[in-house]
Amino acid sequence: MLSTLPRSVRRPATHGVGLSVALVLLTAFAAPQKGDPKPNDPATCPYCKGDPELLRKAGLFSHGTFEFGINDTAGVDALMATCDIRWVESAHFQIGVALGSYKIKEEEKKSIRVELERLAKVLPNVDMKPKVLDPWIRVHLYAQRCEDVYARFCELMQIKDSDFPPGTAPWNGQGKYMGEGPFLGQKGKYEVLLLPSEAAGAQFLREQYGLQTKLSQRWNLTQRDSLSLVAHTGQGGLKEDPAMHGHVAFNLAINLLDGYKHYSYDTPIWIREGLGHLIEREINPKYNTFDSSEGAVAEMTKKEKWEPEVKKMIAANQHISMAQLMSLKDYAGLTLNHHFTTWSMTDFLVKTNPGGYACLNDKLHGRTNKQNFADGSNMPDVHREAFQECLGMNYSQFEAAWIKWVGETYTATPP
Repeated sequence: MLSTLPRSVRRPATHGVGLSVALVLLTAFAAPQKGDPKPNDPATCPYCKGDPELLRKAGLFSHGTFEFGINDTAGVDALMATCDIRWVESAHFQIGVALGSYKIKEEEKKSIRVELERLAKVLPNVDMKPKVLDPWIRVHLYAQRCEDVYARFCELMQIKDSDFPPGTAPWNGQGKYMGEGPFLGQKGKYEVLLLPSEAAGAQFLREQYGLQTKLSQRWNLTQRDSLSLVAHTGQGGLKEDPAMHGHVAFNLAINLLDGYKHYSYDTPIWIREGLGHLIEREINPKYNTFDSSEGAVAEMTKKEKWEPEVKKMIAANQHISMAQLMSLKDYAGLTLNHHFTTWSMTDFLVKTNPGGYACLNDKLHGRTNKQNFADGSNMPDVHREAFQECLGMNYSQFEAAWIKWVGETYTATPP
């Protein structure tokens, strides 16, 4: 298997709205008394009180302590001493949230209430009409949101947890290779850390991974066979709860795809970026994330409606061909038309041929050679053959079908 692979950085699009009002309770400034529990003590959670039985009913394992980053949650708490990180472990994720309280905007109330109604079925004392999301309800919301992305990914790939090995023994070459462990093929659960400032994000990435970046980061933790996401509110519009929700979903979708049948090599950029856009925009098309390479600035748009933009792009013959998409070496090559094209092609496949889309990803992931080692070689040829086998089309036929579907399905900008 390959050694540590660097993960690309990305920058979210800033939408034309004001920053959220961060409501900080006055008690947060009170000096802690001797013997007072820490803010992230599981016993202080008003919804589960750290009760193992309540956590189990909610599909959760604990509010800490567990392995995280290069050590564990206790180590991260010590490193990030100025951040009150609430921890939670769900079926497939280990999550830290240090975002503080959030004042809900009027236009957000409906969607957040739907999420809270689901939580209230498994956790007592959940207020379904709050004016403010407190730090503990936010960590519970993110556990639910991350598991929703996982469920949507499994639906798209047409897979289930039982398809993957327990990770107790290496693959012996018998049967279909499905990775090294139970979490889509990874041995370790997927990690998420959400921090309250650019300085906090930069500190964690520098001290834990030796990175010099101020942007969100996806990273491969080879020592625990886990894929990690670190994001903070000091970029773009990520102080807004819906923006951070979508940003997390975008990056998790790509991490889940990379981890599918084990992260041993990279698959085509267009599929990864297209899936990230698809899942983020299914949640809320108002906010959008765009990948870039380290040191580069992603091309972005504040536009919410992408369907008219795709139609205009195709009409002007400015769309990106599949051959061009397959020539991408890194995220630095992505232009706005690349983003529109990858999203729309993914949208087309998912809506018109979901089985073909699942088949394509199945063929590209978990490839092994005769020695039973991961084999990501000759990816352009493998992709072309899988395209024909799973979709029954060559690139030219696919592009023609996609263009026809866009013309019949997407609505143009009204005059």
